[in-house]
Amino acid sequence: MVAKTKKQTGKSPATQTDRDRSPLVSPPGKSNVRRPGREGKVFNSTHSNGLSGIRHKLGLTPSAAAKLGITLLLGKFRTTSSYHLTQLFENDRHFSHLSNLEKEMAFRTEMGLYYSYYKTIIEAPSFLDGLHMVMNDRLTEHPLVINTLKRFNLYPEVVLASWYRMYTGVMGYFGIPTKMCWSINRGEGLTPVDSCEGMGDPAYFYVACVFLLNGMMMSIFFMYGSYLSGSRLGGVITTLCFFFNHGEVSAVPLISLSGYSNVGALGTMVALGISNLCFMLPWQFAQFVLLTQVASLFASYILGYLAAAKMQSILVTHMITLGVCFVLMFGNSMLLTSFYASSLVSIWVMQGLAWVGSTVLLKFLLSTVLGASDDAHISGLIKSKFTSYKDFHTLMYTCAAEFDFMELETPVRYLKTLLLPINVLVVALIAGRMVYHSLQLVAFAVLAILIMRLKLFLTPHMCIMASLICSRQLFGWIGEKFKQHTVVFAVLAIMAIQGMTNLQAQWAIIGEFSNLPQEELLDWIQENTRPNAVFAGAMPTMASVKLSTGRPIVNHPHYEDAGLRERTKLVYSMYSRMSGETVKRNLMKLGVEFFILEDSWCTRRTRPGCSMPEIWDIEDPQNVGKTPLCTHISRNSRPHFTTVFSNDIYKVLKVPKATKDLR
Repeated sequence: MVAKTKKQTGKSPATQTDRDRSPLVSPPGKSNVRRPGREGKVFNSTHSNGLSGIRHKLGLTPSAAAKLGITLLLGKFRTTSSYHLTQLFENDRHFSHLSNLEKEMAFRTEMGLYYSYYKTIIEAPSFLDGLHMVMNDRLTEHPLVINTLKRFNLYPEVVLASWYRMYTGVMGYFGIPTKMCWSINRGEGLTPVDSCEGMGDPAYFYVACVFLLNGMMMSIFFMYGSYLSGSRLGGVITTLCFFFNHGEVSAVPLISLSGYSNVGALGTMVALGISNLCFMLPWQFAQFVLLTQVASLFASYILGYLAAAKMQSILVTHMITLGVCFVLMFGNSMLLTSFYASSLVSIWVMQGLAWVGSTVLLKFLLSTVLGASDDAHISGLIKSKFTSYKDFHTLMYTCAAEFDFMELETPVRYLKTLLLPINVLVVALIAGRMVYHSLQLVAFAVLAILIMRLKLFLTPHMCIMASLICSRQLFGWIGEKFKQHTVVFAVLAIMAIQGMTNLQAQWAIIGEFSNLPQEELLDWIQENTRPNAVFAGAMPTMASVKLSTGRPIVNHPHYEDAGLRERTKLVYSMYSRMSGETVKRNLMKLGVEFFILEDSWCTRRTRPGCSMPEIWDIEDPQNVGKTPLCTHISRNSRPHFTTVFSNDIYKVLKVPKATKDLR
């Protein structure tokens, strides 16, 4: 860990002249170290008359006071969640002390790729120029020109970039400073770097909006828990369960969690459509989650818990939303050839298990007719879960722990916080219109068991289902409301024992982002290569190269495209046992000028059969037993490429220019 000392440069308490010269202001501090000239403010206050006195002076009726209390509670949950996530992020990475380059390096893999488009738009001469650049992108898949709004789910980055440009434009017009910069002494003989805080800093603005969105999500969870249970205490249970089990959720998109109990009114259908659209546009895997919703609704209809008219209204809304999303994403074929789209069509004519078969059949028929195979790797991944099937692309997923089966420790952790026992009890007692939620829970549980990463859906839904312990409909047999609430608080107290332990463990994580080898690599690229020099390498590293240097790349971490997967496969042949000439020819066909070799990718092995050379053995059995090419290059025993840069982690290899017959 690199020790850093922050020194103020944008604002000095020494003289008024210095203050007048500074174009920057300081945002609320995140570091535990109090900076000179910055005093904390206490916002908590008390009043001798208490709540009743306040209510009397404001002239609030009991119902108005209750509504005000709910509003304040929602604001408290939103603020608490945002602050919680901000502190975890700051504690883990010391983000406030990072230079601009370090902040960009902290956005790894797809995060870095998506952030690069946000950066492109805010640095363009105008918003429309930036939008044109991302819709005619020449850097991401050289030499192709792609519309990234069609290929990727970039609308959140476009919206955030527009907000950032409006914010800085308005503040600049009124002459209001938006950030403060500091000189950071990194120690260990390293040169100091400048670090900026405040909403005027692009990275700071970006992460602040993400945390505010998550804060809003907690307010929605509270409202949904309250609605489902019929008690505001249910909303509190939902949010507390989420905090107690926060370690089981790496990310939670704002999904459509509609209860579908009041379906029928036009306004409800419009709200459902907007909710689904806001879910589908930001995330390429939303269609798979919506598929589980449709399946759960269809099962509710078959069991007689959902009227035919309501089911039809829901289906029409889903189909309209899918069509709108297809248009807004410029005809992304992956939407029309998805299992989700096929299920919406086949559900009109098929019943029971026949619907499942017709959905699968229609999906593959549409894929064949439209010539789309972008989601073929998903089918291969599912197939590999139930059979011995494996190929290069499925192993790229299944060798990662987050795409493996759920680990045994996860349900054990659910047990310790009582989340699992409560859900089992609720599902055993649930009936009527709430059956849908049980079916959705089962669907999420199946996904999480098959792919551990997808517990990001299971955990929040379990927290929402936990709110039903406050439901009079399910637990009225306990007795009057006071007795039921007493039981709820007793359960909550037991949950809090392990829950607070989990929270303290998260708060205790103290780290600092530092990647000096990659910093050296990016600096070398900036100083020693042409702006149009083409790079290839590991997908996460390519995202950083594009983001921080603006150099063209041939592969990237967004694996949901058939053409990109084949490009990546050619690039990763560097880690196979093929001959150097074969690999060189592969790279020359792609127009690669520099390959970034990482020794760890040649030797890293998460489990037997999961090193890169072993993964390649599935695709290239004739070379099994040979020494991998990357090992030869690391030992300089067969220098098929010229090494032009090297440090402890990275080697930059010069690739010969392709001849005409190779293009």
